[in-house]
Amino acid sequence: MPGKVLSVASEVVPFIKTGGLADVAGALPSALADHGWDMRTLMPGYRGLQKGPNASKVLWSVDDLFGGPASVRSCTQGGAAVLMLDAPHLFDRDGGPYGDPKDFKDNAIRFAALSWAAADIAQNGLQDGWTPAVLHAHDWQAGLAPAYLQFAGSSVKSVTTVHNIAFQGNASAALLGALKLPISAFTPDCLEYWGHLSTLKAGLVTADAVTTVSPTYAAELMRPEFGMGLDGVIASRSADLHGILNGIDLDLWNPATDPEIKPFRIGDMKGKGLNRTALLAEFGLSDISGPLAVIVSRLTTQKGIDLLSQAIPDFVASGGGLAVLGSGDPDLEEQLKVLAKAHPGKVGLRIGYDDSLSHRMFAGGDAVLVPSRFEPCGLTQMYGLRYGAIPVVAATGGLADTVIDANPMALADGVATGIQFHPVDAMSFGRALRQLSTLFAQRPVWRRMQKRGMTQHLGWATSSAKYAALYESLIA
Repeated sequence: MPGKVLSVASEVVPFIKTGGLADVAGALPSALADHGWDMRTLMPGYRGLQKGPNASKVLWSVDDLFGGPASVRSCTQGGAAVLMLDAPHLFDRDGGPYGDPKDFKDNAIRFAALSWAAADIAQNGLQDGWTPAVLHAHDWQAGLAPAYLQFAGSSVKSVTTVHNIAFQGNASAALLGALKLPISAFTPDCLEYWGHLSTLKAGLVTADAVTTVSPTYAAELMRPEFGMGLDGVIASRSADLHGILNGIDLDLWNPATDPEIKPFRIGDMKGKGLNRTALLAEFGLSDISGPLAVIVSRLTTQKGIDLLSQAIPDFVASGGGLAVLGSGDPDLEEQLKVLAKAHPGKVGLRIGYDDSLSHRMFAGGDAVLVPSRFEPCGLTQMYGLRYGAIPVVAATGGLADTVIDANPMALADGVATGIQFHPVDAMSFGRALRQLSTLFAQRPVWRRMQKRGMTQHLGWATSSAKYAALYESLIA
């Protein structure tokens, strides 16, 4: 019984992106259309996005949305369409979507407004007659949308998806009135969170279903070491908890057609070698007899970047090379600069982000390193698989769900696609890198792993079917 779904997210590809949330929000509508579901996505109209030649007529409006007038139009870009919430008093400002470099002090108000608009649209529909049966809220920024529905006594079903529980939307309890939340709901089993308000918790306790972006992450979140204070809340919703793995855009990430690289495919891997040679030159690396590893990541301790300074020197000494693209913690950026300076021609570093370069890195790299301490899903290991770059990953979250470890049985059966390591420390990471170098020297084994990885089902077909089944179960 396919129907209509209103997705609510703070960022959506190709309009704006700071992380994997944007990729998921951008991919779901077309993936669900294959199952007969009509999904529209509501996002904030940040500066430069509010209006444009591709904006339609007003589909929703209010005179006062948390301090100013607001309206919603359907806007398109690059073939994708979203419902753009134009509220200049909240979103028309310089900086990133959440602040730059620090968070905006009124973020609780800003994203409560997004949630309020979503709940109103879910209950009353748009002016073109479109009315959803399900509201799908993503992360803390949309966490209050299911709460507003519940407090209004709405029959519209809701789903909350946790993309990263480290970000919880914590705010002062003094804002309850300003956020149009009932004081009676400020209790430990509802909105109250250690004396404060958590918009993510609000979504977790009021939505009809809760999802995370991988099965293993769903299980991890019920444990204190991963739940970050919300493990009890997640555990209380275990009957309604679903781990649905993210996918990647197989058209955008296709080594046979990627315009940024020398194309290659399973049956003809010559282009892979040409891309490797080009990548070495681009990063100023030479005489790399072992595997050329790449990292495309935010530079944070969550991503395990602090482990590199301890594990990489031995890897380099054995013939390996490393190319890093990313930005983040200034101290970690400095550590990587010191590492690159200590190993000239063996370790290359680019601070920042360059989408085109990331494609060239996956295409030219022999391996992709993802030593995250926790990883809800992760996409870089999937890009690596798709481009024949063997992933070396920590055995956590979506990394454990998407990479088949090169243990003896998996190697014997020819199903291994990468290397997992645990615990997440420099010793285990270093051991994984030694295994990587050993496998790289065994060319027939290495080729089998590459080809096995490149044939994995990494798109949205399976996951979108699970979301469609979840929606159907809610409205049945």
